[in-house]
Amino acid sequence: MKRKMKLLKEAEYMAATASRLSATNSGIVPMPFFTLHHIIAFRSRMGPYKGKVPMEVSMTAQLQQLDIFVKEALQGGSTKNEMAKVLEDAGWTSEQITSALDTYSDAKFPVPVPKPRPSLSAREAFLYLVMFSTLYYGAWNLGALLFTFINRAFPDPTEPNYISAYWDEQRWSTAAVIIAFPVFLFMARYIGQEIKRNPLKRLSPARRWLTYLTLFVSSTVLLGDVTTLIYNLLGGDLTIRFVLKVSVVAAIAGSGFAYYLLDLRQEERE
Repeated sequence: MKRKMKLLKEAEYMAATASRLSATNSGIVPMPFFTLHHIIAFRSRMGPYKGKVPMEVSMTAQLQQLDIFVKEALQGGSTKNEMAKVLEDAGWTSEQITSALDTYSDAKFPVPVPKPRPSLSAREAFLYLVMFSTLYYGAWNLGALLFTFINRAFPDPTEPNYISAYWDEQRWSTAAVIIAFPVFLFMARYIGQEIKRNPLKRLSPARRWLTYLTLFVSSTVLLGDVTTLIYNLLGGDLTIRFVLKVSVVAAIAGSGFAYYLLDLRQEERE
């Protein structure tokens, strides 16, 4: 009996939470919490959850509910600004509101006109993985090649047989740069042409994820580079050889960071 009373109180609490809906001229504003379906399944201890109490609706279900609301509100004549205001008051985040409202075009038509949504295909993932992997591989070996030139120009007398060792490193790094950068430039040009033909491909999930990954890696390398410089400066261990190597790392990582950061800002402006 006590267990039943406890379950009933919990169900009533969920019902009260789910009933927090705001009425507007376009209908009912969905709240990002529970649904009546969950409450019924909870009270009966039956249904699709098989006795498990869902403490919150899945994100997919919430976004589907939001999409239905936006579609019906547009059909009812509400403006996007009005919907954004009531959805914000209902507890939706600005990102969720913007994404839902951008699903439909501003074109004047009796029914809402959906916009094409970016999707990830195996082909796009392959193209971007090849482009970014060759970028990382080429940048790493370019740095190694420049390090070899610095080591040959300012040799360390404590390293025996440094000339033969540097020669092997130089050959490998040169070969890697000769292969990697032409492939990267070819892939970047090919993808750029596809984006010109279809600007929606700029919003490719693979492109965005790998771009942000590149920004993360570049910023991490820059932080480590500056930290190493300051550490050696405080220890009085600065040499021309060390400063040149730090400059090479900063130039490579900084150029990649600046390029892709500007690319993201251009994407936001468009």
